[in-house]
Amino acid sequence: MTAPHRLLANRRLLPKKQMGQNFLADPSTAEMIVRRAALSDATVVEIGAGVGALTVSAASAAKRVYAVEKDRDLIGILESVLAEGGFENVEVINKNIFDVDLEEIYVKEDARLVVIGNLAYNISSRVIVSLIFKRQIVERAVLMLQAEMARRLYADPCSKDYGRLSVMTRYCAEVSRIARVKANQFYPRPKVDSEVIEIRFQSPAEKAEDENLLSAVVKAAFGKRRKTLRNALVSEELGIKGQEVEAALGRAGIDGSRRAETLSVSEFVALTNCIACAE
Repeated sequence: MTAPHRLLANRRLLPKKQMGQNFLADPSTAEMIVRRAALSDATVVEIGAGVGALTVSAASAAKRVYAVEKDRDLIGILESVLAEGGFENVEVINKNIFDVDLEEIYVKEDARLVVIGNLAYNISSRVIVSLIFKRQIVERAVLMLQAEMARRLYADPCSKDYGRLSVMTRYCAEVSRIARVKANQFYPRPKVDSEVIEIRFQSPAEKAEDENLLSAVVKAAFGKRRKTLRNALVSEELGIKGQEVEAALGRAGIDGSRRAETLSVSEFVALTNCIACAE
């Protein structure tokens, strides 16, 4: 495959910093990621297909690939690369991933989806949370993330990286590291290395009665992570008062003087269920 910088130069294009564009430049790395992702016979949705480095490798292995790319300037390059390779199992979608109806693809293909992508830092959290709530139709996700973001997914309680994303992901998924990708394998070169992680969705060990409430409780708790739980959870977003917070903490057996980063996933679930019962 032609190098990304040449493909862009041929169209007089430059990477768009505002879109967080860093294109994977090493075809062997793309092949390694797809091989370890085990995409054989999978229905794949790729987020941010770019100029097709990962798309080409995925198309060689998967049953079907939906290549989503919101930058209209790149669509011509992507389609040319795919046409040159003779790939007929790829559908290019020129949309923002948040405007793509994944359920429609799921129904059409009659198969749970595998989501892949090299994600820009500024959308990584939103994408992962969105997939958590779509896990009935998404079997797993194989994502390339900045190393700092990846650490949040498998961080342990009481560590500096442990936060909302750690809790929500661990609640319903098993996270594993697939590969480390050095910064020099991208064009343009980012400031940090990336990690490829797999999020394999599964049934929660302990189920929250209201998962939207769980998300809101975790967000509120970590939104004021320097405050104690009894203070952090009193918020307009949750709509609960101090006495209600104290009562819920008591029923869950959680000391209100603790901070969010000390709670395990099961404790957040228990707390959420106690808040839900009081509503």
